[in-house]
Amino acid sequence: MDIKKIFGENLKKYRKLKKFTQEKLSEKIDISPKHLSLVENGAAFVSAEVIERLSDVLKVPAASFFYNEEENVGGESFLRRIDIIVEEELYSAMKSIKTRVRE
Repeated sequence: MDIKKIFGENLKKYRKLKKFTQEKLSEKIDISPKHLSLVENGAAFVSAEVIERLSDVLKVPAASFFYNEEENVGGESFLRRIDIIVEEELYSAMKSIKTRVRE
């Protein structure tokens, strides 16, 4: 299963457990309800900062968003997917910084 889908399904599960609507949660974590919907459906992703805010608001460890009950947390494929996400975030941040420096 795609890591974005796993993340989205877990996010939706925790949001509903805390009885938040998408609108209310998106307000608390400072993203649009449309973006939150896309994330829950696995069509988009969020930054590390948003993951931290989600973890804080929903009162769950950040790693729990990446857990797939079909896999062992910490298993090789799980860690490989986390590495890919981290690499993508770092690349995006570096690209953004380089663009700002050039301006």
